[in-house]
Amino acid sequence: MKLLVVDDNRLLCRFLTSYLRYKGHLASSLSDPTIVKSWLDMNTCDGVILEILIPKMNGIKLLKMLRSEYPDLPIVMFTSLGNDEAVMTQCCVAGASGYVSKKLGPSEAYAAIMRAISHRSVANA
Repeated sequence: MKLLVVDDNRLLCRFLTSYLRYKGHLASSLSDPTIVKSWLDMNTCDGVILEILIPKMNGIKLLKMLRSEYPDLPIVMFTSLGNDEAVMTQCCVAGASGYVSKKLGPSEAYAAIMRAISHRSVANA
């Protein structure tokens, strides 16, 4: 599976990308949300892991933009906001495939991300 991680925290981006590669996936990362669409236009991708609180462009705004261009692409929101009901609702309404707290450990976050991506992929098959 080819995954894209979008987060302004470069250390976390590197860690998550390395962890996904360790788990056998092809993983890339971007820290600038303004280039995500052009990256997706030039690369195949099975799912995006997207930070909500990212500078230059709010993650939910980017989610809405991506959803209009790539309606079937699984996009999991990854955030340090925890399980904030209002934010989770905004993400669902905007078309998120899932919502994962950064407070989870790597294996729990990975499992949640894979569930969301797999569920979205099966639903669109």
